[in-house]
Amino acid sequence: MSQAHAEPLNELDLDEVLWQAWKAMELPEGYRAEIIEGAIEVSPTARRSHGLIANRVRRALDKFLDEGEYACHQDVNVIHKHKAWIPDAFVAPEDTESCGDEDDMGVKAEFVQLIVEVVSPGKRNQDRDRVRKRREYARAGIPVYVIIDDYDSHGTVTVLTEPEPDKADWVGVHRVPYGTEVTLSEGPAKGFVIGEAITGPKR
Repeated sequence: MSQAHAEPLNELDLDEVLWQAWKAMELPEGYRAEIIEGAIEVSPTARRSHGLIANRVRRALDKFLDEGEYACHQDVNVIHKHKAWIPDAFVAPEDTESCGDEDDMGVKAEFVQLIVEVVSPGKRNQDRDRVRKRREYARAGIPVYVIIDDYDSHGTVTVLTEPEPDKADWVGVHRVPYGTEVTLSEGPAKGFVIGEAITGPKR
């Protein structure tokens, strides 16, 4: 009786293993899972204050982009080389029919022009948006990454541009405190202003 040869786990492609595990996950309501830097991270959906800012961003971007070919998306996976992220908001073509990955799990990162993350409380959550996702989005070549951070001093908005995928870093870094408007300078959302109407006043 023949026995199938089992390939040792350490010889398998870790990204593929994580991808298959992530696709098969069934989470309780109120939780989401992402693949970030070689690990599946499970987190609860956002608290009210986080959702308030994220929804302001989404509505304002949708209004700004109205009647163009791009739109603001939310609660959709962004896929890059078997990595999976769920940004608080991102800008991609309004019609994503041709933008999906081969498993139809989300929108391929190459079509994403802007990502916005609203930082949640807690060191692990803060490190995810400020450090791990900052590196991942640079590796994916996302043109613009915006971090809205209630927990940095009295609140800050950081706009990252000119990604360097090989270095997992960004050339352009523009950080302002809440209460100071910042205007996006490139991409479909060029001219979009992030100020107190979105962040609320300085803490």
